Amino acid sequence: MTLTTAIVFAAGLALLIGGAEIFVRGASKLAAALGISPLIIGLTVVAFGTSAPELAISVLAGLEGRPDLAFGNVVGSNIFNTLFILGASALVAPLVVARRLVQLDVPLVIGASVLALVMGMDGRIGRLEGLGLFAGIVTYTIWLVLRGRGEGVVGGEVDTRPDQGQAGPGRLAIDLAMIASGLVLLVVGSRMLVSAAVTIASGLGVSEMVVGLTIVAAGTSLPEVATSLLASLKGERDIAVGNVVGSNLFNLLCVLGLTASATGGIPVPAEALRVDVPVMIASSIACMPIFFSGHRIDRWEGCLFLGYYVAYTTNLVLAATGHEALGSFQGVMVAFILPLTAITLGVITYREFRSRWRVESGHGSD
Repeated sequence: MTLTTAIVFAAGLALLIGGAEIFVRGASKLAAALGISPLIIGLTVVAFGTSAPELAISVLAGLEGRPDLAFGNVVGSNIFNTLFILGASALVAPLVVARRLVQLDVPLVIGASVLALVMGMDGRIGRLEGLGLFAGIVTYTIWLVLRGRGEGVVGGEVDTRPDQGQAGPGRLAIDLAMIASGLVLLVVGSRMLVSAAVTIASGLGVSEMVVGLTIVAAGTSLPEVATSLLASLKGERDIAVGNVVGSNLFNLLCVLGLTASATGGIPVPAEALRVDVPVMIASSIACMPIFFSGHRIDRWEGCLFLGYYVAYTTNLVLAATGHEALGSFQGVMVAFILPLTAITLGVITYREFRSRWRVESGHGSD
């Protein structure tokens, strides 16, 4: 990778993140000025903003005939979000997990991940299937908005800002200008990043899928990294978890759905169906016992997630480069690491159910 390519990649990434930030700020202020509730702003504008880099990259890559990069970006971002971001955030401070995430959102992410696997088993996610995925995020958002309106509060507090809905023409013009400039930066940044990623893949002798799963996925997930780590440092630990889960659902339903719809369909590589998509599903499933165990993610569980991300990335690089250590590494994972983790998660699940049974049956606790 030449210095020029590195500069183009970094500049494109900076434009993507900056564009997403400007877009979110402008859209949020415009929505508030028009009298839209903070709940709807959070569920739509902010959710779109944190995943806007993934959306811009995947759609553009698909339109430019780079489907492996588009698909790899979605799958890689979800794996990165779950294993790396949650792991790193839990190391900062144990994370609180809202009960509704266990009951609704994480199962939805698992279901959407399995649906993506099933849709791709014929080697392609078609336009109609993409429209179906996008309809899913629209339905989910509408349901949340209606539910939030019924509750009448946002995060337990009513927004009482006096200036809401009272902005003048000058303020509206500024908000619209921010939205437009944010979109322009997103488009320009995504073009630069895609171009640099293709050059990197060619220079390293690896596939665009691998680059999408690693470098591009980690880069476009930087807004989620910043949001979750900052929330964890500030003690807003439920936000740190909710941001990751919400982003994963948005990536699967909106980003993948819109990309397949806009491009007429995305080819799904057989290797991704054998390894990467199952890893994405497994990491989501692993969240369930960890999440409902006291509804928190402890530091040792964060270390477990981080360790698996390192192992996944190592396996990806070894396989892409054809390294002779690949067989030994996979053997250790299959023979020791995976069974040990399965036993650990099983023990967590058993102890949680046993504890709940004792409480419900009046036997007290140990």
